[in-house]
Amino acid sequence: MKSREEKEQNRQIKEWKKARRKRNRELYLCTAGFLVLFAVLFVYLTDYVTSNHEELFNNSYNSRQRVLAAQNRRGTIYSADGEILAQTVTDEQGNETREYPFKEVFAHVVGYTAKGKTGIEELENYNLINSDISEKDKIDNELAGIKNPGNDVYATLDTKLQKIACDALGAYQGAIVVTEVKTGRILAMVSKPDYDPNNIAAIWDKVSTDTENAVLINRATQGLYPPGSTFKIVTALAYIRQNSDTWQSYSYLCNGTYVNGENKISCFHGSVHGSVNFMESLAKSCNCSFANIGMSLDRGQFEDTINSLLFNQKLPIELPYNQTSVELSQDSSDEDLIQTSIGQGKTQISPMQLNMITAAIANEGTLMTPYLIDKVVSAEGKIIQKNSPSAYQQLLTKEEAQIMTTLLEDVVKEGTARKLNDRSYTAAGKTGSAEFNQVKEDSHAWFTGFAPVEDPEIAVTVIVEKIGSGGDYAVPLAGKVFDAYFSE
Repeated sequence: MKSREEKEQNRQIKEWKKARRKRNRELYLCTAGFLVLFAVLFVYLTDYVTSNHEELFNNSYNSRQRVLAAQNRRGTIYSADGEILAQTVTDEQGNETREYPFKEVFAHVVGYTAKGKTGIEELENYNLINSDISEKDKIDNELAGIKNPGNDVYATLDTKLQKIACDALGAYQGAIVVTEVKTGRILAMVSKPDYDPNNIAAIWDKVSTDTENAVLINRATQGLYPPGSTFKIVTALAYIRQNSDTWQSYSYLCNGTYVNGENKISCFHGSVHGSVNFMESLAKSCNCSFANIGMSLDRGQFEDTINSLLFNQKLPIELPYNQTSVELSQDSSDEDLIQTSIGQGKTQISPMQLNMITAAIANEGTLMTPYLIDKVVSAEGKIIQKNSPSAYQQLLTKEEAQIMTTLLEDVVKEGTARKLNDRSYTAAGKTGSAEFNQVKEDSHAWFTGFAPVEDPEIAVTVIVEKIGSGGDYAVPLAGKVFDAYFSE
């Protein structure tokens, strides 16, 4: 028989083995857990690098850019009609200079490469600095001490329209955006004041510190402005959605002033519109009627309509942009509701987003994804990348888009955009005079619209800063762009 000491020793051994097995099991589980975490992290990092390789490549800390710049000559940027917008020129000593033949005309949208990169130069940096010629040619070039030609980028920009838009703005500050409504192709994008990208290094200290004029800001995508009466497009849509069976019977008697408690607004320049229906309210841009319309809306549903038009959210825009915003909710005050209804107060919009809303109306409610790059081609003519039109989102129903088109066409025929009437083409749109300070005479001039009405092709959005009414200043500029497009 085993002694008491042996039994105790055996019991202790069993307990030790049991404890060791428990510790081993915990160790195995912990190790397996870490392996799973590492596997997940590896998969995530692999997917992130694959999905964001261009963004990572363009990081200023990535030394790979310097390596490729030493091996390859930066590619050329072309317009849709084959004009050179940016190219690298090499002198006899081998010094490279980035040249912009159109100077300030494409300044903001094409961008520059000195002092950082902007515009298409930044957007397509990965493709421009890479070379997709054959490996044999790369070896031959290396042996000969010659740089490889970088890939070329073809933009969607139309040289004629861009020049017309640039000339139309002239010395005014503001922006013009032109897009193809059925494809989303950006045909022109102008921002003023501008600069000559050929001289950006020399003028850098001046323009980079000029906060008053903000010359380097692309006002088309980064500029935020009160939309003024162009926002009545949104308010009108909200009213139609909330009063689908009765909106056509709407009427209002405008005496030039709308009063709600302590809130008081007037029509632009003290106009008195008299008795107006819904269509006339929009055509004449009656502030009083739209304040009345706004006060009749359910605020939560109004907010839903606003959000359905992509306010307060990310936008499908390739270039850097500032997000537009509207501060309205179920709990908003009467004052906030009235000001929002006429596009004033805290509402902010960019010309690009207003153009997107306009293009969606023109395209039976469907917003096509705006895009700026048509294709990327190697120096040997091989297509490396080709972009095609794609639908982004249905912002309005087809029926709503048809109603809004009729309303906006009447603005041109009978309302504040009459200067676009009697052209060789039909047009629809909305003007805006957006007050931006306490001096009511100070306003930005807006117009956004499309043509032709029966089969829309392009949408044009114009803002002219600190100038006056949209009908007097923005509409004629839009007319120059439309005229140039349809003259072809």
